[in-house]
Amino acid sequence: MDLRYPIGKFSFPQSITADQRRKWIADIGEAPARMRAAVAGLSAAQLDTPYRDGGWTVRQVVHHVPDSHMNAYVRFKLALTENEPVIKPYEEAEWAKLADSAGPIEGSLNMLESLHERWVRLLESMDENAWQRTFRHPALGVVRLEQNLALYAWHGKHHVAHITALRERMGW
Repeated sequence: MDLRYPIGKFSFPQSITADQRRKWIADIGEAPARMRAAVAGLSAAQLDTPYRDGGWTVRQVVHHVPDSHMNAYVRFKLALTENEPVIKPYEEAEWAKLADSAGPIEGSLNMLESLHERWVRLLESMDENAWQRTFRHPALGVVRLEQNLALYAWHGKHHVAHITALRERMGW
């Protein structure tokens, strides 16, 4: 198994059904509880263990997910209120080195819960036309919101799997 991609690499789907969107919205809704369960009972030393050689620590992963999902949430709102906005990428590896990514994880777990509560409410309100709205990513090109939904449903599971796979390998 490639430790970088414990659930496999993501690829943007070209054709998406309403049922798939509902499942992905449910995945986003469940992501905070999955993350909280993945880190339950871990010690400070375990939180500071990289999930793979050269990878982020569990603590950095926990802080990264709300950082990333906050950016995704804003991208959704931009695309819903502007005509194909150009979004700003961010240097996630550099964000992971900042002091707030070395601190206690409870704030990030709470942030993830609050953010996903609002995000799911927004996602559930979207009609078929809204799902076809787009934003322009400087590296990826034009992305439909329904494709971005798929990406972030995968993203939450991807990072939870980094932690649960590490726990399994280490016998935690």
